[in-house]
Amino acid sequence: MKWTDIYEIAAALADAHPGVDPEQVRFTDLHNWVLELPGFDDDPKRSGEKILEAIQMAWIAEA
Repeated sequence: MKWTDIYEIAAALADAHPGVDPEQVRFTDLHNWVLELPGFDDDPKRSGEKILEAIQMAWIAEA
């Protein structure tokens, strides 16, 4: 997975962190959780607030 795989990342986060309200997740935690996902292999420095916000919004929609 890469940072641009927004919906795949959101689904993986929903599976990895059931019961977590994605609206309450800080971007620093979200960033770290994405890096910990199995199959994620992108440069940690390539993410930014816009990407993290898009992932969070997709996760909210997933939930």
